[in-house]
Amino acid sequence: SLIKNEIKNAKRGKDAFIKIKLNNITNYEMVKELYKAAEEGVKIYLVVRGICCLIPDQKNTHNNIELISIVDKFLEHTRMFIFCNNGKNKTYISSADWMTRNLDNRVEVSIPIEDEKISNQLNDIFSIYWNDNQKSRYVNSENNNEYRKNELGIVRSQSQVYNYHRNEN
Repeated sequence: SLIKNEIKNAKRGKDAFIKIKLNNITNYEMVKELYKAAEEGVKIYLVVRGICCLIPDQKNTHNNIELISIVDKFLEHTRMFIFCNNGKNKTYISSADWMTRNLDNRVEVSIPIEDEKISNQLNDIFSIYWNDNQKSRYVNSENNNEYRKNELGIVRSQSQVYNYHRNEN
């Protein structure tokens, strides 16, 4: 699997990360896979808008999981997964959140993005969401959900993504 490939790369001292943006993660098998990857040294960056059964600061994950939530003006349905693949990113989009009902009981699709330009655009878009400092909150085991701040100036991801697409055309 793609997650296991990242684990192999981390064990070999190669670059290894997983970037995930979706609405919900409730499937415990997927959560366990992410915990295992983090325990083995894979950096995991999650943007989860809604329900998330993964708790980022577990003792064995070595601070390798960062989780933020963004709730803003528009209801989003973006689902993307970016796997480092030792510097040769593999990017996917999907119709499914990682919920048991979606993964086990529905017909859903996840497809690789093979066009390099589109893959790069999705990576750019993930970075915009990751750098949001207006509507994003850190999620931790204490459920503090504090707003994120950084030194990048104002980054409101929904507006930035809109402008990104507008400027592409």
